[in-house]
Amino acid sequence: MAVIGPNGSGKSSLLRAIIGEVNPDKGTLYWQGCQLRHLSPQARARNIAFLSQNDIPDLRLTVEEYVQLGRLPYRESPSSAQGRRIVDSVISDTGLQPLRHRPLGNLSGGQRQRAALARALAQSPELLLLDEPTNHLDPLARSELLTLVKRTEVAVIAVLHDLAAAEAFADRMLVIHHGKQVICDVPEAALHPSVSYPVFGMTSFRVAHPVSGKALRIFEVPHHA
Repeated sequence: MAVIGPNGSGKSSLLRAIIGEVNPDKGTLYWQGCQLRHLSPQARARNIAFLSQNDIPDLRLTVEEYVQLGRLPYRESPSSAQGRRIVDSVISDTGLQPLRHRPLGNLSGGQRQRAALARALAQSPELLLLDEPTNHLDPLARSELLTLVKRTEVAVIAVLHDLAAAEAFADRMLVIHHGKQVICDVPEAALHPSVSYPVFGMTSFRVAHPVSGKALRIFEVPHHA
């Protein structure tokens, strides 16, 4: 699911409430029938992985060492066979095998973001939270990262600013405005002009791709004389 909305609408705050960094003003958050606030930090980390937009790792760490940090909630020994299998698997799945012994400081922005995704997946979470994971990435790196996320067999809630990328990535979209839910529905409904104009000040229409015939959504800001 993609979470979209203008700056300051509460998108990142929603994710931080889920991981327990902030408390909701009202209401209660539940995870599998249990109040989230009753889960220990360790239990929460085993179930929910969070990839922050402000994650600043030690750039001296190698990719492998960084990904291994995802196993910390399980308190495994460094020689744990299960932990090793999981780390090897996520490094392979995210295309980082050729880079596993390279320091993070020697990676491109897209490669470093893939390493952060691999570290989150190494937690073996049931829910993956991504806070603007494609910020500062070029179009190719952005597409590659979202494709990797789409392929995971994990429930995902991702805060995204690129509406076109969000539509291509998400099965459902949650639109937030002024701290409140506007709609939570399939992308076609969530990006309908009746929603996009009041929230983003933009209208949209769909056209067929001249080669593939695939429907493409075009966003435009109305011009007023």
